[in-house]
Formats: sequence, structure tokens, C-alpha cells
Amino acid sequence: MEVLMSICADCLLAILILTFNTLSGVNLMPVSVDPVCTATSTAKYSLKFTGKWSQTSFPKHYPLYRPPAQFSPVFGVTHSSDYHIWQSDDYASNGVREFTEKGEAWTLINEVEAAGEKIQSVYGLFSAPAVLDGTGQTISEFEVFARHSFLSFIVRIVPSPDWFVGMDSLNLCDGEHWKENISMDLYPYDAGTDSGFTFSSPNFETIPQDKVTQITSSSPSHPANSFFYPRLKHLPPLAKVILTKIKNTQVFSLPIEPTQSNQIPTGNEIEGSLINTPLDCEVSAWSPWGLCKGKCGESGARHRTRYIHLHPANNGAPCPPLEEERKCTPDNCVPVVSTQLPLSTPKGN
Repeated sequence: MEVLMSICADCLLAILILTFNTLSGVNLMPVSVDPVCTATSTAKYSLKFTGKWSQTSFPKHYPLYRPPAQFSPVFGVTHSSDYHIWQSDDYASNGVREFTEKGEAWTLINEVEAAGEKIQSVYGLFSAPAVLDGTGQTISEFEVFARHSFLSFIVRIVPSPDWFVGMDSLNLCDGEHWKENISMDLYPYDAGTDSGFTFSSPNFETIPQDKVTQITSSSPSHPANSFFYPRLKHLPPLAKVILTKIKNTQVFSLPIEPTQSNQIPTGNEIEGSLINTPLDCEVSAWSPWGLCKGKCGESGARHRTRYIHLHPANNGAPCPPLEEERKCTPDNCVPVVSTQLPLSTPKGN
């Protein structure tokens, strides 16, 4: 059922994008050409998105079911330098909020369409099917030209409060030429609209809204955070994107649903080795000391305990002792009070 729903979502997103691209072909008022790019021809690119969200790379709170670790469809835009879907250290739009929290793209598409109609900042939208496994792959194709040589995209992390990976305003043009190949690692971002710490946190709206920030191994600095790995200087990449300029310039058509050509099966084709991130054991605070138990007149002992929050993984630090003992004087002893009456003195003495 989850797979079917994801495929339907891909179909809907593709149909909406095809409609937008058709409407965006209408001639509008011209805008100035970005002086950085002087390429005279359009270029066609292949985008391959690879998930690297494995249990060995990210063992803490790794979601195995309801739903398992996965990525939403890729939502991409080709545009000019004066437009952004999202930006680090800026507030997320309502469209980004709905996409990162719920996976809904309606508002985001309307925002992109409005930018295309008002200031001609957007050339076109494209999508790639959802990746239904943390280490799966998906591909898509798109076109760019001199006035709109920038690429941005966003992919929701599923499950998560409002976390995503993506790219903001990558310029594919280098003077008169289009770049041939680009490979970039992707790291998680927080949209700043939900205050959950874990992948499966319930909805907890952030009021007032925070700015978009990159999630690191130490930020947010809270042990409950699912990406909190204080032993690491940097998080391993959560995903990777490879952009390849296609030699053939024939017009392409956006696939309506996932096929063998754009939904790559998971397996050995993933580039690079997955990192084994050590996860140290995490335990609770100590309980209060218990009663002192023992025989009266002898030394007794009291105990306190704690329990395991997270078991270690990938050669992380083992769990410390879960019980402690301390010597004490037994407190269950009651002093003996004599009830024997004194001997009576015989009369006459």
C-alpha cells in the first residue's frame, strides 16, 4: 500500500510539472541575461540521486518500519540567479513547509509557477520518483539555457519532522560552456518549522518559525537528536547527486510513472562504500538509592540502577555498569525492649 501511494504521488507530481512546463512556454516579457553564462545553446542533463542512509552509517534511531527509511520524490527547478526554492539561514516558504513536513507539493508548485509568471525567474520543473529505500537510487533529466542556468532541488527525508536534503542554486554554466560532470554529497537540513528531535517525533510546530539550518553531528546539541553523534567531526553524507551533461540534445519527455530507466534497483551499483559510524551506548540517569538491606548488627548494602537508552553499534563504546552497590547500616532493625518484670522480694526479708 505504501509503495502504491508513493507511485501515485509521483504520477501526480509529474502531471503537475508537465502542465507547468507547458504553460511556461508562453512568451513573456524578456529579462536580462545572466552575465556569468554566455552559452548560446541549451543543455540537457541527467540527474542521479543516490541515498546513503544506511543503518551502519546512521545507526541511531534508524527507522526500520512504519515507514522505513526512504526519500520523497525529487522536486527540481531550473532558474535564474534571482530565485531560490530554499536557502540556508533564511525562512522556509509555506510550500517548503508542507513539502518537508507532509510531502505535499501543491503549494510549492504554485509558488514556483507564480515566480515564473511574475519575474520570469523559472524555466521549468522536473521530478524523479521517490526512493523507497534509504540506499536506493532514482534518475531524471532536465534542460537549462543561458538565462536560466541554475539548478535547485529538494528531497524530503522520510520519516522526519521537517528534514530534507537538496541543493540551492548550483550554476551549471561556466562562461561559454556547460559543465560536463558534477558530483556532490548531500547533508540533512532542518526547515525550521517543526521542533521534533527524532525521525518519528509527533508534530510539534516551531513558534516562532526558525530559519533553515544544516543539521550536523553536534547541532542541535541534544542527546535525543537522531543525528547527534558527538564523537564525529562531520556527519557522513546522507545522499549523493551526480549530474551528467547528455550529448544528445533531442527533446525529452518527463516520465509519468517510475520505470526501469528512472528507478534504479538497490544493490551493488551504489557508488562508494557506506561508512560504519560508531554509536556509543547511552544510558539513563541513576535511580535513587534503595533501602539498606542486611542482618541487624552487621554491615548491609543498598543498590541503585539505570537502564540502556541506546545499545552500542559498529564498535561504539560499550555500556557502563547498570547497577551500583554501597555499604550501609541496615535500617530495618528495631531495638529490643525488655518486657521481663523484676524479681519480687520475698516477704519478711
